[in-house]
Amino acid sequence: MRRVSAVAVTAATAGSVLATGAALAPAQALAPAAAGTAAPALAAPKAPTVTARGAFLMNAGTGRTLYAKGADTRLPTGSTTKIMTAKVVLASKGLDLDAKVTVQKAYSDYIVRNSASSARLIVGDRVTVRQLLYGLMLPSGCDAAYALADKFGTGGTRDARVKSFIGKMNATARSLGLKNTHFDSFDGGGGRGNYSTARDLTRLAVSAMKNTTFRAVVATRSTKQRTATRSGGRRTMAWTNTNPLLNSYPGTLGIKTGSGPNAKYCLVFATKRGSKTLYGTLLASSSDVNRAKDAGRLLDYGFKK
Repeated sequence: MRRVSAVAVTAATAGSVLATGAALAPAQALAPAAAGTAAPALAAPKAPTVTARGAFLMNAGTGRTLYAKGADTRLPTGSTTKIMTAKVVLASKGLDLDAKVTVQKAYSDYIVRNSASSARLIVGDRVTVRQLLYGLMLPSGCDAAYALADKFGTGGTRDARVKSFIGKMNATARSLGLKNTHFDSFDGGGGRGNYSTARDLTRLAVSAMKNTTFRAVVATRSTKQRTATRSGGRRTMAWTNTNPLLNSYPGTLGIKTGSGPNAKYCLVFATKRGSKTLYGTLLASSSDVNRAKDAGRLLDYGFKK
């Protein structure tokens, strides 16, 4: 009786309702939900469609996989290889970021011979290791990658030093448990022996971003660096980051683009929103425009999960 009288009915009809119960069902339908009743669950966000052959997205805080498409398929890496180049340099014993390196003609010849991306280093200029890292990661300079491999490899000849450096890259991949990753070049311009997966590159990025110098470099949109010329003068080098997300997706922390005839369009990225940080990789997107769109779709999806 008390339950029925609580239903919102008029005094004029209350007697007939209590007597017959005829209005009970409709009245109950209009009553508010009982305390503690769960609200309907929101629909889970729909997984996006991406053009990339390989794609992977994870929550760095929890390690949870948020998206995977061909995530363990071995694919060419293009210049995303340079993430490992930088990591090996930054892990070098007794590293001096202000140590000077003289730009050799071999580095310039390599760029011309392979039509490779360049930091436009000038032969004879003396640049610091720190500056080479900016030239490596922002304009994706293969000449900067060559200079670093030559500097941080071991051996009596340039070829021996480069071979040694690539060996360090592969040893680091093994130490990180990247079982589907192998490098045959310092810049991603190698042949079929230069490959990785979207999952492996994401894991590499998480590891590389633990280094404060690396984080500072890849977060930089553009920089001007003063280098010493062969004649003792000064030269200003201007470099702009090729990562499109730094300008288009708020919260982006950086990482690295890659491209090439075999690699197509690649991107390794990290973005933070609130307390959540997402890391991801795209390999073999169909164009630079679609690469950026793929990344945006993945991030939008990941931050809703």
